[in-house]
Amino acid sequence: MWRVAALIAALNLAFVPAVRAGATQEAIAQVQSRVVKLFGAGGIKGLHAYGSGFLVSAEGHIVTVWSHILDGDVVTVVLDDGRRFYGKVVGVDPKIDLAVLKIEAEGLPHFNLDEAAPVGVGTRVLAYSNLFKVATGDEPVSVLHGVIAARSQLDARRGRFQAPYSGPVYIVDAVTNNPGAGGGVLATLDGKLLGVIGRELRSRETNLWLNYVVPMDQLTPRIREIISGKFSGSSFENDMPPSASATVSSLELGLILVPDVVYRTPAYIDQVVPGSLASRVDLRPDDLIVFVNNEVVPSIRAFQSELGRARPGSGLNVVVRRKNQLVSVTIDLPTGNDRR
Repeated sequence: MWRVAALIAALNLAFVPAVRAGATQEAIAQVQSRVVKLFGAGGIKGLHAYGSGFLVSAEGHIVTVWSHILDGDVVTVVLDDGRRFYGKVVGVDPKIDLAVLKIEAEGLPHFNLDEAAPVGVGTRVLAYSNLFKVATGDEPVSVLHGVIAARSQLDARRGRFQAPYSGPVYIVDAVTNNPGAGGGVLATLDGKLLGVIGRELRSRETNLWLNYVVPMDQLTPRIREIISGKFSGSSFENDMPPSASATVSSLELGLILVPDVVYRTPAYIDQVVPGSLASRVDLRPDDLIVFVNNEVVPSIRAFQSELGRARPGSGLNVVVRRKNQLVSVTIDLPTGNDRR
């Protein structure tokens, strides 16, 4: 497969001015050493089990997009030289489709977030990613040449549902909207980091697939907060047993989950009680609960813990994965009087 990646890079470099070809080749090698291949959850129809990411610290912090491949307990990270590590998700922010992973390694080549800067329309760029899983070991990731066509607000959807991020994006004329490309890097010809390649999304207005990149100025502050431990909005470290003072239980919502047989049993819905709060918002058996009030739910215990933080009479926002789509619902929790 490395020959495919090399051919893609060669074909695209044919469009780069010859005077810069040598310097560009050096920059490509440098960027490729900082891009990683990710392998995780997926494998069923419509859900590929691979993606892309890139290193932002010598100690193994990796930036990628939040996606289903992070749903499992283990994410395999393959470096440019073929070394394999198990990656741990240390924090995510679903509002901007951001996830930060950590591997146990030192002295790794990485991007300096301080050097990332915005560029204007018409800038020639290179997009790096593991599209179509062309790289599984020490093969180079793909390189696509393009131009920034516009910078605009994202208005996109995944299936029938609005994408969570609606901020500024670069629209590029390279075909980056491919399986496995999400989480890859957009860089200048000389290797400066510009942004993160987004997930596969369609325009809400035209229904066309979008080739878009989220600029680093939209992501860097949150990345720093997650790495420093200052961001607590969504973290897998919240996977704790349910609170003894839980304000509401899953049974009160009308949800019967699968048996909690291991420490991190995924929060799959087994049954929905007819006429219950859950049934009124159309939650269904086999739905996988992934977020509650913007908090990541990696397990049944984490779900029960989040219920323990909920306030009676408030709205509980629940996001579930249903087949290959994310479905968001709001459950109106009963007040103290309603529960007597």
